[in-house]
Amino acid sequence: MEKLLKTIKEKMQHLSKRQKLIAQFLIDHYDKAAFMTAARLGKAVGVSESTVVRFSKDLGFAGYPHLQKMLQELIKGKLTAVQRMEVSSTRINESNILKSILQSDIDKIRVTLAEMDKDNFNNIVKLILSARRIYILGVRSSAVLASFMSFYFNLIFDNVRLIQTTSVSEMFEQILRVAEDDVVIGITFPRYSQRTVKAMQFTKNQGAQCIAITDSSQSPIVPFADKVLYARSDMASFADSLVAPLSVINALIVAIGMNRTSHLYQTLESLEAIWDEYNVYEKADNNSE
Repeated sequence: MEKLLKTIKEKMQHLSKRQKLIAQFLIDHYDKAAFMTAARLGKAVGVSESTVVRFSKDLGFAGYPHLQKMLQELIKGKLTAVQRMEVSSTRINESNILKSILQSDIDKIRVTLAEMDKDNFNNIVKLILSARRIYILGVRSSAVLASFMSFYFNLIFDNVRLIQTTSVSEMFEQILRVAEDDVVIGITFPRYSQRTVKAMQFTKNQGAQCIAITDSSQSPIVPFADKVLYARSDMASFADSLVAPLSVINALIVAIGMNRTSHLYQTLESLEAIWDEYNVYEKADNNSE
C-alpha cells in the first residue's frame, strides 16, 4: 500500500486539476475507493468516469480495473470490522441482499476455478498422502474450514492433528515436535491471523512441508509455504465469505479419499455399525407408508 500511495504522491504535480482530485481521494479514502467502480469514484470526486480511466493509465496501469484490483489486494486484509460495514454498504443491493450475496459467492467460485492450477492441486494431494503426520492450522473465521477438513481427514488418515487453541503459546506447544516428514496445512483469509502465520513460519523453519490455503499471493502466509492453494474470498458486510475456500477444501478431501478408497471403505463400514448401534443418525422407517 505504501508503495502505491507513494507513486500517486510522486506523480501528483504532473496530474491535471481533475486528476489531482482523484489522487487526493485515493490517498485519503483508499479503503473505500478500492471497492468503487470508476463511475462511482468519479461521482464521489466530481469528475467523469473517463477521467478516472485516464488517471489510471497515467499512473501506469492497464486500466481502472487493474488499479482497483491492486488496491483491493493490498487493503482487504487490513480493514477493520467497521470499515467493512462502510464498504459493503456501497456494494450490496439492500433491496435484494439474498441475491447479492449468493451471486457474489457464485462469482468467487467461478473465478477460483478459472485460476486454479490443476497440476499444483494434484501435487498437493500427493504431498498430503505421503505425510507422516498432518497438522491443520486455522483460527478465527478460518477455524470452521480447519475443523471441516480435520473431520473428513480423520476418516481417511490416522495421523491428523487439528491445532485448536486460543493463544499463541498453546499453538506452539501443539506443533513443537513437527518434523521434516510432516505436512502442515495453514488456512487463513482476511483479516489474516498472525497466530497462523507465526505458526506456519515456525513449522517451515523446522523443515516440515507447508501448504497454505489462502486468497492471494499478497497473503502474509505465502512466504512460509512450499505449496499454495488459492481460493477467492471477500467480505459480505462484517462477515467473511468462505464459500470458495470451502469448495476447494471439499475437492481436496474427495481427491485424497479417492486415493485411499480401500481404507476409507473399511473405516466407513465400521463407523456405520457404530452409528447404528448408538443411534447417531436418524434412520428411515422402511415400514412407513
